[in-house]
Amino acid sequence: MSSQRRMPRYDVHNDGVGPYAVFYCDICSREFRSQPDVAGTITKDLGREAVGGLLRRIPLVGGAAASSMQRQDPRYTYNLTPQQLEAAWKQVEPNLHLCPTCQRFACPSDWDTKSGYCAEDSPRREELAQAQAEQATGVIKGIAGALGLGEAFRGVGEAMKSASAKAARCPKDGTLAPTGTKFCPNCGGAMVQPAADPCPQCGAETAGAKIERAMAAAAKCSNCGAELKGAKFCPECGTKAG
Repeated sequence: MSSQRRMPRYDVHNDGVGPYAVFYCDICSREFRSQPDVAGTITKDLGREAVGGLLRRIPLVGGAAASSMQRQDPRYTYNLTPQQLEAAWKQVEPNLHLCPTCQRFACPSDWDTKSGYCAEDSPRREELAQAQAEQATGVIKGIAGALGLGEAFRGVGEAMKSASAKAARCPKDGTLAPTGTKFCPNCGGAMVQPAADPCPQCGAETAGAKIERAMAAAAKCSNCGAELKGAKFCPECGTKAG
């Protein structure tokens, strides 16, 4: 029977016009609501009002029967028949896709249409993660620009890019971790270490920043030969560095 088809988790709600189902994405819990049968509820309600009025006129039995019918009023019930639940599921089914790998229902935000898998199990996970990161960056840039913080954002972006270049990276899901991390903390895959950044003098790895500090510390004043130690102007003669 079609009513036995696999469905995502759901709840039944009623806002006073009849019951309806709320289905949830198994990954992010996003809600998708079916529409209550308002016309059917009104029709049933009118019929129950008419019959209930007649029953109340019958001594002894009438009051109890009328009260029973009122408790079953579709405007307040939280029950859906298998047929009603199936109809509700058909309304929202196009928005929730069953992943063949994890058997979870995923909404459009967590679904990779091109591969036919949820975003977490898609063979294009790295590509999707990069696209999401670029999208998030674009949103932040737009907000920063609207607030007049474009220059500050660019500085932060460059710092993040530099930090990313010096971190170990998971080729499967794009997770970044400190240099030397062998396995991804999210998926357990082997991490790719950043490219070696050897010292030009001794060949030891320096992770970039150490080279800059070493070069700055070794720089000397072009006028008097004093060590600058990173200063922009010579502490001995005041000559501008560089």
